[in-house]
Amino acid sequence: MNRDKHTIAGLYVITDAHWMPEPVFLEKAEAALRGGARILQYRDKGDPLRDGLRRRQQASALRDLCAQHDALFVVNDDPELARAVQAPALHVGAEDAPVAALRQTFGPQLCIGVSCYASLDKARQALRDGADYVAFGAFFPSPSKPQATPVDLQVLQQARAELDIPLVAIGGITEDNGSQLIAAGANALAVISGVFAPEQTGAVELAARRFAALFDDSGKES
Repeated sequence: MNRDKHTIAGLYVITDAHWMPEPVFLEKAEAALRGGARILQYRDKGDPLRDGLRRRQQASALRDLCAQHDALFVVNDDPELARAVQAPALHVGAEDAPVAALRQTFGPQLCIGVSCYASLDKARQALRDGADYVAFGAFFPSPSKPQATPVDLQVLQQARAELDIPLVAIGGITEDNGSQLIAAGANALAVISGVFAPEQTGAVELAARRFAALFDDSGKES
């Protein structure tokens, strides 16, 4: 693991085709970075074969934007795309490609995050296998994933007490409820609609600034 190189803290934004159609995709992403997003994940559920060229182009552009803003660029659930664009980080589900195998393939330089939902057992296993961070959620009803199973705040608190690894909270996070997740132990807040739903890029930047300020208010480094 390479935790010194990849800081997992602060506002963690995740792209979404619904809120970020192609004409404004990069504009909204850059607005979030200007607003203080420290981590940006490229999440695209298009067909890797049919949409391969678009996905590589978008991922490459996002990688460059993140480098310009000193933010960590993460590819969601596509090791081959991460390799193709030389992404510094990859995020997978707990049931996806095994972390141990990814670590063996990519080596220590790749930052690997794992979604663990409400399962501390999955988080423990991810840590043993070489994950750099784990994510829990959804903590609140989410417009991006309305079918997600709710997670009790105690899961995050217990993970913070037990696991020596950065924790990411996700799911229905707003400016009003984010502070309680930080207080419970979240190092980063993963947000989709809360940042990207506004149509105007100026509003996206302002939303990102308000989320980033939650970490300033908490006294935690963002």
